[in-house]
Formats: sequence, C-alpha cells, structure tokens
Amino acid sequence: MTINEKQDELIEDFDLFDEQLDKTQYIIDLGKKLPPIDEAYKTDDNLIRGCQSKVWLHCEMRDNLVHFEADSEPTAQISKGLVSLLIKVLSDEKPEDIAAAQLYFIEKIGMSNIITSRRAGGLASMIARMKEFAQSQIVPN
Repeated sequence: MTINEKQDELIEDFDLFDEQLDKTQYIIDLGKKLPPIDEAYKTDDNLIRGCQSKVWLHCEMRDNLVHFEADSEPTAQISKGLVSLLIKVLSDEKPEDIAAAQLYFIEKIGMSNIITSRRAGGLASMIARMKEFAQSQIVPN
C-alpha cells in the first residue's frame, strides 16, 4: 500500500465518526495498540522535542525501507496515538517516498479541531524527525 493509500484509508476511518470526542477516543485507542519500544531506545536522542509529553521515536532501516517505532510516557495517550497515526502512514516505506510525502490526511481528518496547538507543535516535530531521518537515508545516484 502506498503512503497516499494509507492516508486515504485513515481518512475513511475517521469519516465514520461524527463527534470530535469519538475521533479523539479513536486516536487514543490507536496509541494503546502501538507496541512499546525497547527501553534501550528511550534516550534523549530519540526524544521528540516540542512535544507536550515525552515521546520517543526510534528510526532505522530494514530491507531498504524506513522503519519507525515509538512510545510515550504512560499518561500521554493522545501523543502516543498521534505518533501511531504517523507510523501507520510512513513506516516501512522507501526513504524517498517518506521525504516527498504530503501528509494531507492530517487536515482531512480535522486534526486542528481535535488537538491543542501545543500538541500540533509536537505533531509537526514528529513529522519533521521522520522526514529528516528518511532524507538522511537517501543514497544519491
């Protein structure tokens, strides 16, 4: 599935909910399903700056694809849900595709109505970290 196909699927999932509260709960539920990362990856280097809560993002290459894993402190359920959305869309894709991705699903699902401006800043930091890592893995021709 391409990045855009994954985004379209998420948009369809969120379209099932009429209420913002239901969308927020769905984000929390997605975060609860995200497997925890190894404690060894919960380092300052993997900490997302600008997040309201502590969120760790581990990035690595696996079989020429970028793989992301993340976790948050236990009380940061929304933050963990947000990073799980990004992982759902971007993980296990080619670095070039991640670096070039236009993440239109964020606007289409009405994220600005769901999260606070501080969380939006954290979300932007997560995206930036993922794209920076992907860009660093692109091998010039």
